[in-house]
Amino acid sequence: MSDFRTSTHRERWILQPHDLMESWAAANRRAAETLVQYGTTQMKVNPVDGSIDLPDHVDSSGVKPMSYEEEQLIRVFYEQKIQEVCTAFKFPHKIQATAIIYFKRFYLQWSVMEHQPKNIMLTCVYASCKVEENHVSAEELGKGIQQDHEIILNNEMVLLKSLDFDLIVYAPYRSIEGFIDDLEGFCRAGNGAFQRLKELHQMAIPHADKMMLTDAPLLYTPGQLALAALHKCNDILKVFDFERYLETIFSRQHSNCTIEQFVRSINAINYLVDQLKMPSVKDMKHLDRKLRHCWDPSSRDEHKKKEKKSKHKSKRTSTDAQL
Repeated sequence: MSDFRTSTHRERWILQPHDLMESWAAANRRAAETLVQYGTTQMKVNPVDGSIDLPDHVDSSGVKPMSYEEEQLIRVFYEQKIQEVCTAFKFPHKIQATAIIYFKRFYLQWSVMEHQPKNIMLTCVYASCKVEENHVSAEELGKGIQQDHEIILNNEMVLLKSLDFDLIVYAPYRSIEGFIDDLEGFCRAGNGAFQRLKELHQMAIPHADKMMLTDAPLLYTPGQLALAALHKCNDILKVFDFERYLETIFSRQHSNCTIEQFVRSINAINYLVDQLKMPSVKDMKHLDRKLRHCWDPSSRDEHKKKEKKSKHKSKRTSTDAQL
């Protein structure tokens, strides 16, 4: 059985906050420079080996690159879409979590201006199904969400290369189950404790779902994420003494950090959840339009023509009403 303690997930993919910011900033800066130099940011991907070719030069006068903050909103939007797709296909939480972590890791290497997040999102779901042995063909996945399955296959190799083929990932859901089992021995058997633990478990899962949309999976271990979810939900249900339970855990394990440090990590995770900002429909219309302009500058001119035509029509209608 695989062990998180010796995994590439722990060794290579638990990062510091400044590492995340530097990676995102570097990708954003590179895409902005590409836009200036080539007039478009969208990379050409060889579907056979995942190699990347720079785009052909086009005229992009007046097209602005996306900001660092705008890219963050787009990533969160498509991570939520991964959850929606997985729910529609009734995939287990493990597949959903693996796909989101793949998506997060991919966009540590690339800007959303360079590779279309919708395409990468679908490819992440497809790859996670294969890795988690819940295989769904690209054709079936594409048909289920009315998308061309060739998009998935064309991006598979560039996704795997960007992940450095580190495909085994760990999510908080299994850890939540483990802590719930452990808590059965910690809590008193009477007073409906088992039923209350079941309720705690049920409440912790959607909280972990929301946690997966934050930066937390790239910053903290699955065990920390699981305990953060249980801590937040236990504040509401009051099932057990959380601090005393932490003491029992630390008494059984040799840890490099203190309980106080661990509690600070848990509080930091839940703070990220509380601060999570989801883009509105209005936000996404603006961001999607701006993203399309980065990929295809000619779409900006078409959009301007439509806006001008719409304003002219509106003005004419107003004049007719006055007459």
